[in-house]
Amino acid sequence: MSDFTHFNESGRARMVDVSEKDETTRIAVAFGRVLVNRETFDLIRSGGIKKGDVLTTAQIGGIMGAKRTADIIPMCHNIALSGVDIDFTLNEAELAVEITATAKCTGQTGVEMEALTAVSVAALTVYDMCKAVQRDMVIDRICLLKKSGGKSGDFVREEL
Repeated sequence: MSDFTHFNESGRARMVDVSEKDETTRIAVAFGRVLVNRETFDLIRSGGIKKGDVLTTAQIGGIMGAKRTADIIPMCHNIALSGVDIDFTLNEAELAVEITATAKCTGQTGVEMEALTAVSVAALTVYDMCKAVQRDMVIDRICLLKKSGGKSGDFVREEL
């Protein structure tokens, strides 16, 4: 069990002690998308969804999600985020709302989970805002694109 940092000597789950780690600037970028049909895509683009502005609401939801990551992911450290940003691309060729979230902090543990949670909550918010028009939307490709900082160094996904 000594190789598994999230288990104690008894084999039970624990929150990893990061108190000995150096504080560094840490940045993580995550991606995800929501596949929609033509009608939903056009309504999102034109602002015609009756619940309101889909992308603005999803932006706020994603940021709120990042801030609450430690409340919903077991053993995740509560970190002081210094910034969260979310960008949306309306990919007409694939009828997709593409979501990219960037999370940043200066601390002793990374912000990958915060970036991934931001993308996930933003995607769920898009679904919620549009479900009256379309119920068969698909959320997919949620993944870490890159991260920097910390002992393990940088990571950059080679393919999406």
